[in-house]
Amino acid sequence: MKTIALVAHDNRKDDLIEWVNFNWEELAKHKIYCTGTTGKLVKEALSEKCKEHRKSVPRVIRLKSGPLGGDQQMGALITEGEIDLFIFLWDPMQPQPHDVDVKALLRIAVLYNIPTANNRSTADYIIASPLLQNDYKPDVKDYSEYINRNI
Repeated sequence: MKTIALVAHDNRKDDLIEWVNFNWEELAKHKIYCTGTTGKLVKEALSEKCKEHRKSVPRVIRLKSGPLGGDQQMGALITEGEIDLFIFLWDPMQPQPHDVDVKALLRIAVLYNIPTANNRSTADYIIASPLLQNDYKPDVKDYSEYINRNI
């Protein structure tokens, strides 16, 4: 079982829910974290699919909305090693009131070497990867020298 983070900007929520509906059976095997409204929509979509097919509904944990601190909460989960996979469908054509937070979140995901998808195609590749079924831990650079530097 992996812990999967799902985030989508407003203009990409429909795309994410379509992806969730297509991949519900695989997602139902994992623990899921989402920000705000995305979490509400993901939980509803998964609940509907799971009930329709008489499967147990996965645990969907909702954080705050991105602009209200959800991006920072998600970043904290990544730094603590709680997130195995990150699907973040962001809208490159729409300025966000919390662009700085979005950039920081994406930076943390890269820094901690978390498999990250920012579009549907990459999300499809990641969810279909055989590594999803294995005990896989990303190789994270040792930052102790940076942490212990003399200021």
